[in-house]
Amino acid sequence: MADHGEQACKSVDVGMTRVFELFGKRWTGLIVATLMPGRVHFADLRRAIPGISERMLSDRLTELAAAGLVVREVCAGPPLRVAYRLTEAGRAMEPALKELGAWAAKYLQRDPYCPGDLS
Repeated sequence: MADHGEQACKSVDVGMTRVFELFGKRWTGLIVATLMPGRVHFADLRRAIPGISERMLSDRLTELAAAGLVVREVCAGPPLRVAYRLTEAGRAMEPALKELGAWAAKYLQRDPYCPGDLS
C-alpha cells in the first residue's frame, strides 16, 4: 500500500464541490443555457429541453432560484403564465458554459444517434 503524505490527501476545492453539487445534476446546465438569451416562459422552457418532465423542470428551477441564479416571475393574465430569467449571478455563468461547450466540441466524440449533435 502506498504511503500518502498530507499533501496527497488534500480535499477537493470547496468552490468546485459547490458548483458540481448544483450543476452536476441532470438538466441544470441545459436550463441555465436556455435562459441565457433572456426571460423564458415555463412552457417554452419545457419545449426547449427535450426529455425533461414538468416535475423535473420545476424542481431544477426551484433549486436554481434557491441558489440565487434564477428569478421566477408571474406574468399577468389571463391566462396566468410563469416566466424565468437569470439573475446577475446566473448570467455570469455564460463564459464558463461557453468554454464547456467549446471543450465538448473539441474533445468529446460526436454521438451518431443524436440528430442535434452537429459537432
